[in-house]
Amino acid sequence: MSKLIVPSRKQADPQGNLLSITPESAGWTYVGFEVYALKAGQSLRKDTGDREVCLVLLAGKAKVVASDFAAEEIGRRMSVFEKIPPYSVYVPSGDCYEVTALTDLELAVCTAPGFGGHKARLIAPEHVGVETRGYGNIERLIHNILPESQPADSLLVVEVFTPAGHWSSYPPHKHDQDDLPNESYLEETYYHKVNPGKGFAVQRVYTDDRSLDETMIVKDGDAVLVPKGYHPVSAPPGYDVYYLNVMAGPHRVWKFQNDPDHEWLMPPKK
Repeated sequence: MSKLIVPSRKQADPQGNLLSITPESAGWTYVGFEVYALKAGQSLRKDTGDREVCLVLLAGKAKVVASDFAAEEIGRRMSVFEKIPPYSVYVPSGDCYEVTALTDLELAVCTAPGFGGHKARLIAPEHVGVETRGYGNIERLIHNILPESQPADSLLVVEVFTPAGHWSSYPPHKHDQDDLPNESYLEETYYHKVNPGKGFAVQRVYTDDRSLDETMIVKDGDAVLVPKGYHPVSAPPGYDVYYLNVMAGPHRVWKFQNDPDHEWLMPPKK
């Protein structure tokens, strides 16, 4: 298996953890990512320390409490493939949070360096930017959960739905150079879900010089690390593919460069 793939556990640990990526385990600096499967009535409590957190309710309902924040019952979708925006909660560094599952809950915990500059808040579905990107068989649905236009210190969080037979993160693009305003350096994780679950996605991660060049079969519940390079995704016919992206770097801005070989696939500017 590729070192860029981090699979979910077959069974959650006693805390409910299915998957854990830390900057140390990934060999980078900024992005952390975890997934929890909590049973109804089960709680998860954590201090944020020096990291800000975006809690994304992937599926299920929960009560979420932080130091100066409380949401008694949030959550609506029971599967990511309902394709409606999720409920999420932003929690700053130097805080703590407790999530109590009101139903069986799949929870994503997205983290990056924080500076305590923002308050905990609810990101309700109506606060999530929805857009369709691409055309033809590179069309996909985007939910901008925590884009750069919304307050945070480091985190960028977005989810993408790729219909069966389509490509996304396409044309291939990269953001691995700290070269603003042309390109920003952002580490990135992809957390994949596949419907039906017996299917798979294909993801390639490669650099211009091909010092990194991997093509991976990604299964339901796998995460993929993107430390650098281009990183397109393909959904095979018959299988819809979802992924949750977490990005962070030294500057909270998403500036990317397309692979010059495939730039011609971009639609003409109006």
